[in-house]
Amino acid sequence: MYIAMNRFTVRHENAKAFETLWLQRDSQLKGLPGFIEFHMLKGPETDGGTILYSSHTVWEDEDKFRDWTRSEAFRAAHKDAGTMSNLYVGPPQFEGFTTIQTIS
Repeated sequence: MYIAMNRFTVRHENAKAFETLWLQRDSQLKGLPGFIEFHMLKGPETDGGTILYSSHTVWEDEDKFRDWTRSEAFRAAHKDAGTMSNLYVGPPQFEGFTTIQTIS
């Protein structure tokens, strides 16, 4: 499996708008080859007034994830990404992980 994550640092006053945006968006992931699941995670609030969020997708393998990033579905899902940049501090930080062990 391959896990792709984007970390977002969101100002406390923008948290509700950020969450609403993600909860109401039209996900392009369902039915894509190799897609397993998606999670939007909310982490702790810092002393500086920001909250850490992470989008987390699980794929059969890295190739399936890379195929998605080159697809029309990816472009459609991210067409308005620039319009929400005012909700978070700095750009999202991407992290990709290849699974070396799974315990179910």
